[in-house]
This record gives sequence, C-alpha cells and structure tokens, in this order.
Amino acid sequence: MHTTIKFTQAGAIKAVLFDLDDTLWPILPVIRHAENTLHGWLLEHAPVVAGEFSSARLRAMREALLLAEPRYHIDLWKLRHTVLSEAFRHCRTDLALVDRAMDVFSHARNAVTPFDDVVPGLLRLAKRHRLGSISNGQADLAQIGLAHHFSYSIAAHQSGCAKPDPAIFLGACEAMGVLPAETVYVGDDLRLDVEGAQKAGLRGVWMKRDGLADNTQVPDHIVPDAVCGSLIELEIWLQSAT
Repeated sequence: MHTTIKFTQAGAIKAVLFDLDDTLWPILPVIRHAENTLHGWLLEHAPVVAGEFSSARLRAMREALLLAEPRYHIDLWKLRHTVLSEAFRHCRTDLALVDRAMDVFSHARNAVTPFDDVVPGLLRLAKRHRLGSISNGQADLAQIGLAHHFSYSIAAHQSGCAKPDPAIFLGACEAMGVLPAETVYVGDDLRLDVEGAQKAGLRGVWMKRDGLADNTQVPDHIVPDAVCGSLIELEIWLQSAT
C-alpha cells in the first residue's frame, strides 16, 4: 500500500473532484481497442482510407496537428474528426462517412472497465463529500454508467479551457458551491492534475496506480498533498485530513 502524504493545514473538505482516464479506469488499452475497431470499420466502409491510413499514421497526424495547433487540447474529439476528415479528403472518399466513423470510435472509447475500487469507493465517498469530475478527455459518463455518482462533471470541450488552466478548476468549485480550499482534486497526471489544482487553490492528490504512474518522471517542484494508489487509500487520507 502506498504511503500517503499529509498536509499541515487541516480543514474541512467538502468536495472531491476526479480526473477520469487512468484515475478511475485504465485508458491506453481502451484507446488502442477503439482505434482497432475504427480501422476494422474503415476496412469495410472506406477501404481506400483504411488501406492508406493505418491507426499509427492517423495517430502521428494527430500528434503533429496538436503540436502545430495546441488549441486542439481543448477538444480531442474535434482533433480526431479533423485528422480523419483530412484522410477522407486525401482519398476522395465521401466525407459524410466521417461522422459515422467517429460514432464507431466513440462507442468503443466509452467501453471502459473501472478499477475494482472505483464504484464501491465512490459510493462511500458520496456519503461524506460532494463528488464531481473534470476531464480533458471525451469520456461519456452517462454511457459508461457512472454519471449518477457525480453532482457535477465537466470536460474541456464543454468548458472552453483545459487542465491545468485554473479556470476549469475554479469553475467546478463555483458550480458545486464550494471554495477551492474546501476541495480536493484527484488525478494521475502530476502537471495537469496535481499542479493545476494546487495553483487554483485546491488540494491536489496524485492517484498513482500500480503500473500506470512513472516515479522517474516526478518533477521536484510538484509536491502532491497526498499520494494514493486507490480510492480506499484516498478515503483513509481524507478521514485523517478533515
């Protein structure tokens, strides 16, 4: 079990906000499966596109576009749609198929399996705290079946800004009727989640799940308020911190 880090300033924690991908479920295998599912659909419905644009090539195109136009960080669905449209245009294939292709990808992308501790942990946490979520990704909590656990959820494409921008954290606090100092944000990314939340005045907890977080990449200037390996450890820390 991971050792938690206590902060020195004790105070009432009224709300807990969560990141989604790699915090509540592993995302890499889901994305790879979704991309493979999309490629299979393209082989059947747009074979010229599938033959010229592999999943790896489309991924490289997205990375290049994201580097050239960082605004796409706010809407990853639009990023994928834009690159896929470019591939369809290149192959002179009916652009009307792009939306259908994206529906295929999105459905597979939301076929996630939460970590075993997530559902029981959310149920217990909801008895003591208001729960919400903030994500830069495109997860559909209603489709996944977890939306009812959260009183508030926001994604970057809905907010108009993305983590680590303080505005997305502060907007969530305002919507939930809590002060940043009364709120904890839990996520797997030290820069986007922990540092972003702390700069907005929230407490930042690093969800360091086994096999996902890389200890060698911890910047010296980022010090999480706590390090947890599961929602069970998060509960223990919250009980000691309030």
